[in-house]
Amino acid sequence: MTGWMHHLIIAPILVPLVASAILLLVDERRRATKAMISLGSTIVLSLIALALFRVESGQSDFEGVYLVGNWAAPFGIVLVLDALSALMLLLTALLAVPALVFSLARWHAVGAHFHSMFQLLLMGVNGAFLTGDLFNLFVFFEVMLAASYGLLLHGSGALRVKAGMHYIAVNLVAALLFLIGVSLIYGTAGTLNMADLAARIPEIEPDRRMLMEAGAGILGIVFLIKAGMWPLCFWLPTAYSAASAPVAGIFAIMSKLGIYVILRLTMLLFGEGPSASFGSVVLLYGGMATLIFGTIGVFASQALGRLAGFSVLVSSGTLLMVLGINDGAISSGALLYLVSSTLSISAFFMLIELVERGQDAGANVLAVTMEAYGDAEEDELEESDGVTMPGTMAILGICFAACAILLSGLPPLSGFIAKFAMLSAMMGTGAIGVPPTAAIWTLIALVITSGIAALVSMTRAGIRTFWSSIEGTVPRVLVIEIVPVMFLLTLTLALTVQAGPAMQYMDATIRALNKPSLYIDAVKGAASLPGYRDSGTSSETGGK
Repeated sequence: MTGWMHHLIIAPILVPLVASAILLLVDERRRATKAMISLGSTIVLSLIALALFRVESGQSDFEGVYLVGNWAAPFGIVLVLDALSALMLLLTALLAVPALVFSLARWHAVGAHFHSMFQLLLMGVNGAFLTGDLFNLFVFFEVMLAASYGLLLHGSGALRVKAGMHYIAVNLVAALLFLIGVSLIYGTAGTLNMADLAARIPEIEPDRRMLMEAGAGILGIVFLIKAGMWPLCFWLPTAYSAASAPVAGIFAIMSKLGIYVILRLTMLLFGEGPSASFGSVVLLYGGMATLIFGTIGVFASQALGRLAGFSVLVSSGTLLMVLGINDGAISSGALLYLVSSTLSISAFFMLIELVERGQDAGANVLAVTMEAYGDAEEDELEESDGVTMPGTMAILGICFAACAILLSGLPPLSGFIAKFAMLSAMMGTGAIGVPPTAAIWTLIALVITSGIAALVSMTRAGIRTFWSSIEGTVPRVLVIEIVPVMFLLTLTLALTVQAGPAMQYMDATIRALNKPSLYIDAVKGAASLPGYRDSGTSSETGGK
């Protein structure tokens, strides 16, 4: 990657940063202007992410190292673009555009500085995916959290404020733990650059290594909180279900940020050497507990928002469990599952608002009561000759059915392909150093059971919403609200059609992660460019 394309690596951070600064200067009453600036920035960001993804997927050498300030590692700030970070950048952009378009219908106008906070959130998330050192990971993590606080509270309301206060308290504790973990790692290893840290860990004395691993464990707690591992996940379903629809849609990527950092640090720092497989047991059994908890929550949820929130936990539990197994073939299917589940959950969060817009809360309670105890007059009702379904409800019903198929992992969509890839790898390929076969069969049973629970819950909710709803009100849905949902579901369809190339990309990504030397050599071998002072000095010397 040479020339101007090399500078695109920093663009996913600069573009939303500049856009948020410009938006702060625009008067809050000029909603249309702010919306156009924010939308234009997000579209440009998506094009940049797509260009970086195409470049990264087509190159054979690791060249995506950007020295910010032109200082070589480990002394300067380093941004690193590889197959995994390029994938996560593209996934973030694909969520950001439809979420922002959805908000233009009404949500962006119900509070101040929505677009500025949205852009800062994108900056923090993209920076966390690109950074090559732990300190700047903390910086971008805090930028993301600060923006998410305002976005979660956007729109006010007692429930949203209550959930927001819990969310802020939990994440402030996580930020404190982040600083403690980073301090312990720096005190023992003497560096926070990820590549330099990976090279130094094998040389650390055993007594100091224990302190370094304690710091890494504390740092892991931070990202397990963000990923939603049990028992650190009780805040997540409430916070995500209380957020406005477009905010919940973009929040779907934030839990995957925790998964990304755990995968990155586990493979880079603890993939081999004396600390190999550090924390894998915690990830395995913590993922199993999270999957069980999320499955129970999905099965027990009556409200669609809670169902979507627990679906996030099911996704996180599955991914954490696979990280604990640490097998390449299973991990490739897990990456495909990460992309598919994130797109599906984001679409489902936005769809929920459109579906519930035509319902009455009291009618939902009465419907649940009738389902449990029956209706005294149901035997006296005559069967109708047919059901007339308006076009709006038909479109919403099709989108709801697609979300149900994706979340439960039924064929033929990408959710099924991803789960099939993981399960077939568990049963057929085996893994080195994994628990006994009985444990693998337990994992398979949990994945299948979670899909059945999602199918039952989504079917029950769909029948109550679209078939036997007491209130027959047809919701008013705008084009800019339904199109983002359909766009995300279309992406899952495209992922289904292109499952072969997608799996090849995931396989290549996992193979690269299993060779941390590629990352280390690329970062430590990146040379700073000659500056104007060097050029002037050399010219001066030559003239003399």
